[in-house]
Amino acid sequence: MTRRTKRDVVQEFRKSEILSAARTVFSRKGFHDATIDDIAASAGLAKGTVYLYFKSKQEIYLAALRDGIEALLRKMRADAEGPGTARDKLRRLIETKMAFFDENVDFFQIIQSELGRLDTTMNECRDLYFDQTRIIEDVLKAGIKEGAVRKLNTAKAAFAVADLTKGIVIQRTMGWSKTRLKGEVDFIFNLLWKGIST
Repeated sequence: MTRRTKRDVVQEFRKSEILSAARTVFSRKGFHDATIDDIAASAGLAKGTVYLYFKSKQEIYLAALRDGIEALLRKMRADAEGPGTARDKLRRLIETKMAFFDENVDFFQIIQSELGRLDTTMNECRDLYFDQTRIIEDVLKAGIKEGAVRKLNTAKAAFAVADLTKGIVIQRTMGWSKTRLKGEVDFIFNLLWKGIST
C-alpha cells in the first residue's frame, strides 16, 4: 500500500472542492452556460488552479458526475455487504439510493438536464450504472440461495430495480411527488418484493 504524502492529501482535497463547486454551478446554470470562471469562483480558487486539475469544462463535468455516482455506489456496497437477509439488504439499497438523491438534488438535476445532450456522458458513466446493477444482482442471487427470492433472471431484475428507483427519484426531484421518503421506499420495495419473493 502506497503512503499518501501531504501533497497528495492537498491535491485530493482541492479536486474534491472543484468537483463539489462544479456540481453546484452546473445544476444552477446547466453545462452550456456554466464557465470555468464560475466553477473557480464557487470553489474559491483561481481559474489557473482549476486548469491544474482539469483540462476542460467537459472533463470537470464528467468527473463531477462520476464522483457523485461513485459516492452513491460506496454507500450501496456497504449496504449490500452489511448484516441481514437479502430482503433487508434490498430494502436498504432502495432507501440509500432514494436518500442520496434527496440529499443531493442539485447533483441529480445535472444528470437529468444534460445526460442526453452530451454524447459521451452515457459512455463515460455506463460502467458505473452496471456497477450499481451488479450490487443489486448480488443481493438478489443471495436471496435465491436463501430461498426468499424465486428463481429469476437476476440481471434483468437488477436493472428493473435500478430503473424503478430512478423513476421515483425523478418524480421527487421534479416536485411531482410529495410522499415522504419512507413512503416511497415502502412503495418501491413492496411492489418489487411481491414480484420476486417465493
